[in-house]
Amino acid sequence: MGVFVRIRGWLECDDRQLAQVKEIVSSEDQDRTYSGGWGFPARQYNFTNWAFFGAEMRAESIDWFREQLYLVARIPASDDDNDLVTGLFFVSHEVEGMSEWQVRDGDVVTSRANGQYQYLDE
Repeated sequence: MGVFVRIRGWLECDDRQLAQVKEIVSSEDQDRTYSGGWGFPARQYNFTNWAFFGAEMRAESIDWFREQLYLVARIPASDDDNDLVTGLFFVSHEVEGMSEWQVRDGDVVTSRANGQYQYLDE
């Protein structure tokens, strides 16, 4: 049956960056196998735009998703504040346990998830 990974999290960005996020997401998975896990609120409020992701996928697809996040993390700042895209994802692997992926500083930083989040895997 295979090993599954559950991924859930979000990105924060500005208007121009959100357009680029949507472009990356739609171009990376033509069959929408897992890109359908992305959700974009129909109406964004105030200054920050949000993109949410949630999916349970086969473990062999995790590299595809991580590459998407790397592409998103590299989206340049588009205003005078020089803010890059930021985000946080919890990745629960059936065998390897939970990790935390932080989208920040133009990169995806991976670490073991803090034990306080283990309730998400119960």
